[in-house]
Amino acid sequence: MIPVVVRNIVTEAQGVVRVVLGSTDGAALPDFEAGAHIDVHLPGGLIRQYSLCRMQAEAQYYEIAVLKDPQSRGGSAAIHQLAIGHSLFISPPKNHFSLVKTKRNSLLVAGGIGVTPMLPMAQQLEKMGLPFEFHYCAKLPETAAFSAALEKSSFATKMYFHYSQVAGSGRMDVVNVLSCHSNDSELYVCGPAEFISYVLLQAKMLGWPEERLHREFFSAPIVDEAMSENTAFKVKIHSTGEMFDVEADQSIFEVLDNNGVFLAVSCESGVCGTCQTGVIDGVPDHRDVFLTDKEHAQGKLVMPCCSRSRTPVLELDL
Repeated sequence: MIPVVVRNIVTEAQGVVRVVLGSTDGAALPDFEAGAHIDVHLPGGLIRQYSLCRMQAEAQYYEIAVLKDPQSRGGSAAIHQLAIGHSLFISPPKNHFSLVKTKRNSLLVAGGIGVTPMLPMAQQLEKMGLPFEFHYCAKLPETAAFSAALEKSSFATKMYFHYSQVAGSGRMDVVNVLSCHSNDSELYVCGPAEFISYVLLQAKMLGWPEERLHREFFSAPIVDEAMSENTAFKVKIHSTGEMFDVEADQSIFEVLDNNGVFLAVSCESGVCGTCQTGVIDGVPDHRDVFLTDKEHAQGKLVMPCCSRSRTPVLELDL
């Protein structure tokens, strides 16, 4: 864990604050690439993941931007209660949403606070002289974090703003934008879960290959309970042969934790990938949004925080 201090707090848009975190002794913090996030350990024991929203101008600082979500489970509310001088612990940067090393065009699509990992992506692509197009969707300019800075950025000519509640702007024509780039681009999308799901669905319908679709969810989509009725099953630990019952109202993680089997967990909703575990035998019932469709079909990995089993026994590589 890395100790940091809140050095500054800036309001970036309605309900959005940018928090500047600095090392406690002025020393450089670990380097990171665009798309990276950190785990922030908040007061009360909460651990939440937030994208680093700018490339490091100064090595001793990280920046995150957080929307105060009415449906928050406590994380965004805790961030908005921070003050300059507060001490926190963070993880080193992790990156599950990195730019693909290619000279192909990059299509960046951000919905609302999903702009946070996209901003450093645009900065990195511009610095490398690689082609890209950046579409930013929000309700109004005043709700769009960093919009003023993006309008004046070195890549302003590559920016397209779509404000759904502004006459003359309106919602992004997703099909048209995706159609213009389906043959030559990598797609990166981030934002509300339903927004990401819609963009990815349209891309797949237009024939985009899955390996060129890159996304990062901040929260899991709402699950249709009628389609995901839970049943009991057993989980087996490969290294010891131990078998544990997972009841319909329990997660695999809860059962493992109750029986002294350690598994690192963070988001508890299948978003962050922290608890990713190998599957030796059995068929997972995937409930996460971290793994790709191909990885789901292969059935070699599972997220024990939220996923279940389609077979009576699920043997884990633990």
